[in-house]
Amino acid sequence: MNPHLRTLTLTDAEAITNLSSQLGYQASVDQTKVWLQEILENKDHCTFGAVLGDKLMGWVHGFYTLHLESGAFVEIGGLVVDETCRRTGAGRKLVEQVLAWAKQKGVGKVRVRCNTKRTDSHTFYKAIGFEEVKEQKVFSILC
Repeated sequence: MNPHLRTLTLTDAEAITNLSSQLGYQASVDQTKVWLQEILENKDHCTFGAVLGDKLMGWVHGFYTLHLESGAFVEIGGLVVDETCRRTGAGRKLVEQVLAWAKQKGVGKVRVRCNTKRTDSHTFYKAIGFEEVKEQKVFSILC
C-alpha cells in the first residue's frame, strides 16, 4: 500500500468528515467545508491527504503558532488515518509532510496533542520520534 500525498481541497470535505467520525467527531460535511475553506486560505496552516487510488485514506492538518513564553512551533491540529489503513505508513508520511512544511517556514519544533484515551496514538508518535513532554487538561467556554 503506497499512497500519494497531496494538499486537501474542498472536494475532500465529505471524506474528511467521515474519517473524523472514526475518532468520534460529529461535524457535518457543511461545517467541515466552512472550516476547511478558512484553513486553505490561511498561509499559516497546511493540510495534506494520503490518497490510494481515488480514496482519501487519511489527512493531517498543521498550523504555525507563536507563544510568548515558548516561541514559535507548528502544531499538528489533527491526524486521521482510516481504521482499515492504519499501520501502513500513511500516518508517518503525513506527519513527515508537516515536518517538511515546518522547516520551509523556518520553524524547528513540531508539537501534537493527543487525547489521553488514544493510547495507540501515543505509541505511534513516540515510535516516529516525538517525545512526551507534558500532560494537560483542556478547558473551553462558549462565547
